[in-house]
Amino acid sequence: MCVSTLFAQSVTLTEGEVEEIIAVDNQGNLFGASLAQAEKELAPYLESGLDVPTPKDLAGGYTHTQHKVNYFTMQRAGLLFQITGKEAYAELIKTTLEKYLKQYPTWGRHPSEKSYARGKIFWQCLNDANWLVYTSQAYGSIYNWLSEKERKQFNEKLFVPMANFLSIETPHFFNRLHNHSTWANAGVGMIGLVMQNEGLIQKALYGLPLNTKTATDNDGGSIQKEGQTKAGFLAQIDHSFSPDGYYTEGPYYQRYAMYPFLIFALSLEHQKKDLKIFEYRDGVLLKAIDALLQQTDDDGEFFPLNDAQKGMSYYSRELQLSLALGYYYGNQDEGLLSLIQKQSRVPLTYSGWKSAIDLAKGIGKKFEKRSIYLSDGPKGEKGGIGVLRSKEHELIMKFTQHGMGHGHFDRLSYSLNYDGHEILQDYGAARYVNIHQKDGGGYLRENKTWAKQTIAHNTVVIDGQSQFDGKVKVADRIAPDEFVFSAENQKVQVVSAKENNAYEGVELFRTLALITDESFENPFVIDLYNVKLSEEAEIELPYHYHGQFMSSSIDLTRNQTLSPLGEEDGYQHLWKVADGEADQDYEQINWFDKTRFYTLNVASNKGDQLVMARLGANDPNFNLRNDPCFILKRKGQKGNNLMASVLETHGSYSTVTEASRNSYGNINSVTISFHTDEYSAISFTNKQDEEWTFIISTVDKSSQTTHEITIEDRQYKWGGPFALFRNDLKQ
Repeated sequence: MCVSTLFAQSVTLTEGEVEEIIAVDNQGNLFGASLAQAEKELAPYLESGLDVPTPKDLAGGYTHTQHKVNYFTMQRAGLLFQITGKEAYAELIKTTLEKYLKQYPTWGRHPSEKSYARGKIFWQCLNDANWLVYTSQAYGSIYNWLSEKERKQFNEKLFVPMANFLSIETPHFFNRLHNHSTWANAGVGMIGLVMQNEGLIQKALYGLPLNTKTATDNDGGSIQKEGQTKAGFLAQIDHSFSPDGYYTEGPYYQRYAMYPFLIFALSLEHQKKDLKIFEYRDGVLLKAIDALLQQTDDDGEFFPLNDAQKGMSYYSRELQLSLALGYYYGNQDEGLLSLIQKQSRVPLTYSGWKSAIDLAKGIGKKFEKRSIYLSDGPKGEKGGIGVLRSKEHELIMKFTQHGMGHGHFDRLSYSLNYDGHEILQDYGAARYVNIHQKDGGGYLRENKTWAKQTIAHNTVVIDGQSQFDGKVKVADRIAPDEFVFSAENQKVQVVSAKENNAYEGVELFRTLALITDESFENPFVIDLYNVKLSEEAEIELPYHYHGQFMSSSIDLTRNQTLSPLGEEDGYQHLWKVADGEADQDYEQINWFDKTRFYTLNVASNKGDQLVMARLGANDPNFNLRNDPCFILKRKGQKGNNLMASVLETHGSYSTVTEASRNSYGNINSVTISFHTDEYSAISFTNKQDEEWTFIISTVDKSSQTTHEITIEDRQYKWGGPFALFRNDLKQ
């Protein structure tokens, strides 16, 4: 069979690409190493073949795991067959598909009824779609190696029925604007490209006719978005990404969704060039790669926003393709090569090969992570996230739209990292992915009762209730408003946002500033959180910290008997460990983690309370981490209530030398020096009697406006929405 015929239906590699690859000695580069590793990993299956068991298990169980092994193995076998020409790889794919051909028509939907869209091979259609995305690549690699009779059988009895099952037989799954359905759109489209089935390709690109039925998934998210008029792969690109490349479900699921987005895009680039898919929406798929990488810490781990398993990073399988395609089809950003080098593996694609060739030439530089604002919403109109970076510090403020079923009730929350470690954490998801003991690896009950609740995040809670009363559909309709994002001046970086809908009769306005000043050994965080109430209410501001509590200026009474903080909205999972009451207008809370000390300096009101709590109450199956937190509580008055603080990173401790340095912070006072409907100001002094005042306009964010106010006979004048002044105390 001629090479040209062999590659006619391939969706991953073209004939010309393979000719270039095999014309070069790749033994000394990363592509050659990746090829050898793949051959080594597949060698046992060439002898044993692949088992195709009758589906019955959830994630982590044998049948679930084996079918995953099958599609990963077949996909790689297809690439190896195309690159090496060894027919043993084609035979492995063929014999495995013959087993599926025999059994698939006998399978009904999976016996587990946990999913809103039950699959056949797996417990949910999502995983069936995964199977089709990977297996379509394998099938395309051997399509013209097979006889016409074999192709006809596979097409008519396996792949068309599977594509129909995922689409016309499960339309509520296929037509969603959601990461699940992106996999389905890609799988149906890719198998359509392999079989040259234009009907399937059109379904994949443009979806099925929409209905008006309302339903929800397992996470409470709407199956069909309000106002949705389109479905299919192109609609996924239109609705899922902002113009900046932010993905509405958050970075964890963006990482997962990037594979079907990009592998289908690559397939379309090969077979439907006129679509110009990598240029679609101003190249948003390529922008999304950079946006995703900007949402990682110093260790490459994604910020655990929304439903996210902590520890997932750019070392993941999905990011291998993202980085290689981003480099080749993007602007050849040499910083991406440094991340590819860290992965120590490239995909067996042309872009993977090109990346390896350039790395072998010594091309590459450190990937630049920068302070960045990423808008949310198709037009960038639905809030966003602000990431401020300074030295080892990363501050992440979240004010996005809800994020559908995977969203959390966490508006205006923030988290803080130091040197790749969380100082103030976002809990992420209550889930142990693919661990069978933990409810089959799916989302645990505590994901809804704890992880999604507002008290589980570093943001204000009103009257012990979660934002939007915990209702996903309501939260999905309304987004917060970005007020200010400014990172041009590395010494004073600011992010600010408003949320006026999370609680009835409550206006929330938070400003966070990451300040670098020579009088402090590390950057520090200013936090101004105004809560405007239409009537009296209890205000609580939790801090989910990592490490060991050291001390507090508030006298704490330790509880001898533990009891939960409440009965619902997440409070039922927090043990009340200790509490105390503020008796002055300035308080400190100090803790230690890894090698550093942290001090929260709070402008307090007499009567404010400090509650020390620990996670783990009402958790009979030990599903939750026993993380600590402390909560600042205030009796909110009608009108403005400003929660103001400064968080320092300071000192060090070595367990080897047992030397402690600067275990106490450098700040010795924090006061709210000015607060009206138009301006908020905080003043703070250090132990060297130096004083600073930070002011922000709360109504005018124009950079052209000049402001002027007087505080204690001192006049302050500045341009733009905010300013940091270093006061002369001798004045």
